Amino acid sequence: QVQLVESGGGLVQAGGSLRLSCAVSGRTFNSKMAWFRQAPGKGREFVAYIIWSGGTTDYADSVKGRFTISRDNTKNTGYLQMNSLKPEDTAVYYCAGGPTYNYWGQGTQVTVSS
Repeated sequence: QVQLVESGGGLVQAGGSLRLSCAVSGRTFNSKMAWFRQAPGKGREFVAYIIWSGGTTDYADSVKGRFTISRDNTKNTGYLQMNSLKPEDTAVYYCAGGPTYNYWGQGTQVTVSS
């Protein structure tokens, strides 16, 4: 059974930074991992993904140049470095993994104050 556990969320002022982590347990992770977010009253939105083995990445236009997705194979952990945060980045952030994103974490709250 694969488990994904997010951490690193919190409250930060606009312009600040946070780094989210997604620890994968249960087996070696070798497909892709992504971050999604869901703001209050809105649907779930894609943020970024990374191909675990080759490191190819892609981002939503709304976070390009501000967020960086990465992974540490030795720790089986993915990361989302978020810089220049804006109030509109406020959401619950989820990591998802597997070839069809069939594994999801429980989410971590990110709140950006203006």
